[in-house]
Amino acid sequence: MNKQEFLAELRKGLLGLPHEDIEERMSFYGEMIDDRVEEGLTEEEAVAEVGAVDDIVAQILADTPLTRLVKEKVKPNRALKAWEIVLIVLGSPIWLSLLLAAIAVFLSVYVALWAVVVSLYAADFALAVSGLAGIVGAIVYYSTAGMVQAALLLGAGLVCAGISIFLFFALNKVTAGVVILSKKLLLCIKGLFMRKGDA
Repeated sequence: MNKQEFLAELRKGLLGLPHEDIEERMSFYGEMIDDRVEEGLTEEEAVAEVGAVDDIVAQILADTPLTRLVKEKVKPNRALKAWEIVLIVLGSPIWLSLLLAAIAVFLSVYVALWAVVVSLYAADFALAVSGLAGIVGAIVYYSTAGMVQAALLLGAGLVCAGISIFLFFALNKVTAGVVILSKKLLLCIKGLFMRKGDA
């Protein structure tokens, strides 16, 4: 792929961003390719070294605030006519309630996802406290109730403590997965505001 093809694909992928952002990115990547050509690479090698267009578009989309994309999407390309304004106002009970419902669903899914993570950490904390209480209780039972009860309590405390340690590391992996899932969900929402295929 040469420079012109790369820049054409990049422009197509960035449709939906504000015009000045697109021009800034086009200029940046055009200069990057030119600099690499000046260093002795061929145009195709320079383009290959810059990276895949899809990866670049995904990174730019991740870095662009959602509010900026929404503002660009809802900004009219021309002045609205009186009848269009009347239709927007009259239709607002329908489209506004649907929009609010969609936002509420998204937020409830997001909160529920993190509520599960928090509750799992709470369960892990309870196991750790139970383990500690079992170990302390074993010491108390050893001096008052006897060896058998103390050994049983110590065993239960050590099992709870061990499970809580393993669960803690597993929950750290789950939390990292939820963070990645949250980022992907946000990217999907941002992708809805990009005009794929428009020229």
